[in-house]
Amino acid sequence: MRVGFGVLGPVVAWDADAGGRAIALKGPRHREVLARLIVARRRVVPVSRLIEDLWAEPPPGAVGAVRTFVAALRRALEPQRPPRTPARLLVTEGPGYALRADPDAVDAWRFERDVAAAATLPPDGALPRLEKALSRWRGPAYAEFADEGWARGERSRLAELRLHAVERQAEARLALGRAAEAVPDLEAHLAEHPWREGAWRALALALYRTGRQGDALAVLRRARSLLVEQLGVDPGPELRRLETDILGQAPHLDPASARGGAAAQVWADATAAYDRTVASGARTRLESTAALLRDLSMTGGGGLLTARQQRVAAVAAAEELGDPELTARVIGAYDVPAIWTRLDDPEQAASIVAAAERTLTALAAGSGPVGHDAIRARLLATIAVESRGGRSERGRQAARQAEEIARRLDDPGLLAFALNGVFMQSFERAGLAPRRDATGAELIALAARHGLVAFEVLGHLIRLQARSALGDFAAADRHAAAAERLGERHERPLVGVFTAWYRALRLAATGRAAEAADEAEAADGAEAADGAEAADGAVVQAADEAVVQAAYRDAAGRLDGSGMLGLERGLPPLALLCLRVERGRPAPTGADLDWGPYGPWARPLVLLAQDRRAEAAAALRKVPEPPRDLLLEALWCLTGRAAIAVGDRETIARAHTALAPAAAELAGAGSGLLTLGPVSRHLADLTEALR
Repeated sequence: MRVGFGVLGPVVAWDADAGGRAIALKGPRHREVLARLIVARRRVVPVSRLIEDLWAEPPPGAVGAVRTFVAALRRALEPQRPPRTPARLLVTEGPGYALRADPDAVDAWRFERDVAAAATLPPDGALPRLEKALSRWRGPAYAEFADEGWARGERSRLAELRLHAVERQAEARLALGRAAEAVPDLEAHLAEHPWREGAWRALALALYRTGRQGDALAVLRRARSLLVEQLGVDPGPELRRLETDILGQAPHLDPASARGGAAAQVWADATAAYDRTVASGARTRLESTAALLRDLSMTGGGGLLTARQQRVAAVAAAEELGDPELTARVIGAYDVPAIWTRLDDPEQAASIVAAAERTLTALAAGSGPVGHDAIRARLLATIAVESRGGRSERGRQAARQAEEIARRLDDPGLLAFALNGVFMQSFERAGLAPRRDATGAELIALAARHGLVAFEVLGHLIRLQARSALGDFAAADRHAAAAERLGERHERPLVGVFTAWYRALRLAATGRAAEAADEAEAADGAEAADGAEAADGAVVQAADEAVVQAAYRDAAGRLDGSGMLGLERGLPPLALLCLRVERGRPAPTGADLDWGPYGPWARPLVLLAQDRRAEAAAALRKVPEPPRDLLLEALWCLTGRAAIAVGDRETIARAHTALAPAAAELAGAGSGLLTLGPVSRHLADLTEALR
């Protein structure tokens, strides 16, 4: 059964497959052991540390008592586990125990992911995420263990994050014009936490926007009094400024102004005028729609999904009118920078490519004005971008032609779009990170010179990927920071998704051995037991891997609702698989892992981890060649590792040939997402297997 755990209140467990039926956890010591393991976040807690945490003065039979508690918990959490078979959930490892709960199994972990994801979303996306996150709380975190030293830091951290989430929820409601809804929660929030200046400001603003100016001023005066009396400090500048603005009824405090101010008014006036003056059936509406969809796509989330769907409809509508030039402009206007090489919707992409090819043919056959070069280049660049990951020569040919025309016309915007197509078609073999690095460098210089912000961001992300592949993380860090600065300044929320994954990759590639060792030492202060050195090494390795896994969980949380379907499915377990393989460990075998499109390459290794060697060999024979995309080297390495394990010499040779050009790179790191370590190491193992 799938087990869920609750620590945002009293510590509980439930059977997720039985509608949330409560699982009996016996006495308080059993719950305390479980809670202590949850605090460790899948890391091993040595028995010696458990004893120290459970008893101020451990009894003579403390070790036996801990084993009894663990055995009882195992029976409760895995009641159907056959006798004498290893536990799957509460495992023995090295000098102690670890709870290998799924990332979504603990309410506190899900709460943290929801809050982190909300930080990357606009108010209309952030509000439901925050409401969902806050609904998980049933009381103070780890409620019955408030006095325990081992719980103190985690309780404090979660409580602070909850306060932050309450205030972010209020800010989102204010931004959406729902001030009245914000008032009750903020009043309750401040009754318990009167030192939160941001909450006082939000409450006063909410009251003012609901027509309660006097109450708003009274709140600010109460805030000043409490801060002075309880903390001995005066209110900060934001509270003082808000009081002045309310007294003067400053226009920017008006709800309509707060939701966009002058810009919102301009938008409303312009769209109203457009509707009045441009006929509903006018062709120019299609071009305006295409330009709007381009901008909408860069907002991420629902905006990106809607833009892709409506793009196909706009192209179809243009084709119905029988005007190839109009159709070309509608198709070419959607020059949205693309960094991920796996298609979000292959059918949609194929539809756009087919329309672009038909339009090219119609333009060539027509007798209209020959200002078609720029239009043709945009269609060709579209074909190159939307043919990503394929094996057809057509995509690469279209990219070359688009680049040639753009350079001849000396059109910066057109060249930037064409270079995006060149990047998408630079995966015909492994080891091409230096070529992509050069493309990224040209894009950055070109875009910075001509104010093409979206393509400047693209250039930095391309170089982030390329420098990661080459193991140059100092340079990759600089490009991540530059992309984030541009994304924040120009409201490009999807940038943070890629940089979060990059930082998880960086941890996986560079390790945190020193920090992990410190954590291990802190977790096992009384290590004088049998095999202390080996146990310490196991704890260090487990802690190091847990740090990386936590970073990947956080990065995966940012994919939810991002609108990037090509990234959402399969990547989290693939990253875990690569982490395990790189460290010489077996593949994860959880039945609930969604491998998405990466299933064929994962399956042989999963079967090997389950000691099903014959089935693994059969599955390996069915594995296709990896798509020509950012994960080309990673998938070849996984194929090669499986081939070595089952002795498939033909596949070993194919993997070696495919990977040889990338000998100087880190496998998979060119994706900016994950890695299996140096390709050279995999090549050496493949070479040895062929002898």
